[in-house]
Amino acid sequence: MGDAISPAGQVQQAAGVGILLQIVMLVLSFVLGHILRRKKIYVIPEASASLLIGLIVGGVANIFKIENGIIRAWFNFHEEFFFLFLLPPIIFQSGFSLSPKPFFLNFGAIVTFAIFGTFIASIVTGILVYLGGQIHLMYKLPFVECIMFGALISATDPVTVLSIFQELGTDVNLYALVFGESVLNDAMAISLYRTASLVKTHPSGPNFFMIVVSFVEFFVGSMSAGVGVGFISALLFKHAGLDIYNLQNLESCLFVLFPYFSYMLAEGLGMSGIVSILFAGILMKRYTYSNLSTSSQRFVSSFFELISSLAETFVFIYMGLNIAMEKHRWSHVGFIFFSIIFIGVARAANVFSCVFLVNLVRPAHQKIPPNHQKALWYSGLRGAMAFALALQSFHDLPEGHGQTIFTATTAIIILTVLLTGGSTSYMLGALEVVGDSNKIDSPLGSEETVNFKDNNSDPVSSHNEESSSGNKFRVRLEGLRNSAVSLTALDRNYLTPFFTSQSEDEADAKLLTASRSHRAGFHDDNHDSP
Repeated sequence: MGDAISPAGQVQQAAGVGILLQIVMLVLSFVLGHILRRKKIYVIPEASASLLIGLIVGGVANIFKIENGIIRAWFNFHEEFFFLFLLPPIIFQSGFSLSPKPFFLNFGAIVTFAIFGTFIASIVTGILVYLGGQIHLMYKLPFVECIMFGALISATDPVTVLSIFQELGTDVNLYALVFGESVLNDAMAISLYRTASLVKTHPSGPNFFMIVVSFVEFFVGSMSAGVGVGFISALLFKHAGLDIYNLQNLESCLFVLFPYFSYMLAEGLGMSGIVSILFAGILMKRYTYSNLSTSSQRFVSSFFELISSLAETFVFIYMGLNIAMEKHRWSHVGFIFFSIIFIGVARAANVFSCVFLVNLVRPAHQKIPPNHQKALWYSGLRGAMAFALALQSFHDLPEGHGQTIFTATTAIIILTVLLTGGSTSYMLGALEVVGDSNKIDSPLGSEETVNFKDNNSDPVSSHNEESSSGNKFRVRLEGLRNSAVSLTALDRNYLTPFFTSQSEDEADAKLLTASRSHRAGFHDDNHDSP
């Protein structure tokens, strides 16, 4: 008998080596991130450190020319793995943490930035890239492919910026705007990308009106799936009586399964699982979470935060590895250079046009100030979502086109994460938004002591402004703002009593208690330095 290993054994051994390397990189990322956080080094944020570790390991693998295809396969970024396993917990945790007043009081502005703003950024980027190709300024792409590129590159991922916002302490309104936009615009970018992809696949298909209708159906249908699952889970946990001691494991297991049920339901119906799981997270935190026992609340909060943190760190490592090991098309430097300029212009069109609309309907004391507008523009980092969609375009488009878009996206991600993310602390200081009056010193998901003035606190001045302007458009926007008050009343008077076993005040108090106990443990673990 020899010592030769069977082919199946070789595959298992190679897979073990690949997984071992990934675990080592995860450990290094968490340790390095902890050191950077303790030393208050903001030039290299945690996300940047994870990306650098992936880049270094991938570069070393290329230098030593690892020929084992099985090990290399474990280093490849698979968009299916990203969309089905890594992204869902990140998006759900984002929706699950959207409970405090800053988010909901800025919800109209957040939706404006995430939907209308992302649409503007996608179209502006696509048109500029198309025109640049037509005048031979850069690599020439068909118009629909330019729109696809504009959609995928408009997905922001400001993980780095938000972590520094939290560390240094910035205004909660600014934090809520950046945080909320980044959560919702991923779904918008995916929807726009898939809509443009359908147009490319069926060029003689529906007209522009039908495309818009298809997009609205896609987005609303995905949202409805998540909302439906959220409400169903709330009723189940309200009436099933699972909060007794010997059933709490079952209670926690069922709660963990519902988000994936929402995601797979939408995907199975040909809609967006990302949109679905996001709204499922928002609804489950608002209604289902209140029906859990206290121990289950602590467990699910810690569980989703843990899984989200692991997935997020792994995504940046995963990106770094793939960027270093993938074949790129660096010959089209002009496309990369002008794309960076164009997304800056498109981001400005996004932010400043949306701010103009938002400030039209806001009272004077709630308008978004110029320094916050500049911080919003600067916070448009690109990350995992743009990378995954670019990798998907690598397969969806002709070889040269997809490879050019993928290479440009890679360069933009590296530039924004490393350079823009690393200079965020200096940007905050230059714009004088550090240590604002409504400073955030805890994660947005646990913020509960924000002192905002109500949107209707000065009805006389608002009425005078409307009368003096006589602007019908402004009056309509004002009506939309007032409708948010009606939604709040609907939630307080009907939804909360129907879907939870507690009144709104009791539910809020329970959420507040769980949030405080969770944050106390967080501070004990992370702020024990002398």
